[in-house]
Amino acid sequence: MATTTVEQEIVELENEYWNSLKNKDTRASLRLTDEPCIVVGPQGAANLDHKAFEKMAQSGNWELKDFELRDVQVRQLTDDVAVVAYDVTENMTVDGKPLKLQASDASVWIRRDGRWLCTLHTESITGDPFGRDRVSGNGAEARPPQQRPQSR
Repeated sequence: MATTTVEQEIVELENEYWNSLKNKDTRASLRLTDEPCIVVGPQGAANLDHKAFEKMAQSGNWELKDFELRDVQVRQLTDDVAVVAYDVTENMTVDGKPLKLQASDASVWIRRDGRWLCTLHTESITGDPFGRDRVSGNGAEARPPQQRPQSR
């Protein structure tokens, strides 16, 4: 049997997490989530216990249709702490409308009692922070990107 490195294991867990969100499998998401888990994204920072995470995950105004992780980087900090960072494309439906989102994400995984748990997840929507990428060719301001629920 081949040995799995921590780096490979973390990448597999991150993909498993995304798939649990895509499949709306809250039990699988919670199994992978530390309690509490810190989540940081466009709507700010939150310290979510499992009950709050479950409520967020089951809200009906968004659906993750598909995702692709790219340029994945993993760094093991200690025997029981690892960080993963990557670019992600998310194809979603938000409030009934399709949305394609480009972001850069990072997660911190901690091993407790032999199980890896996500204890921090961040998401930064990519693009010009000053909004210059949201101006159309004729100089008119384009609509800003739609807000969406945080991944975790």
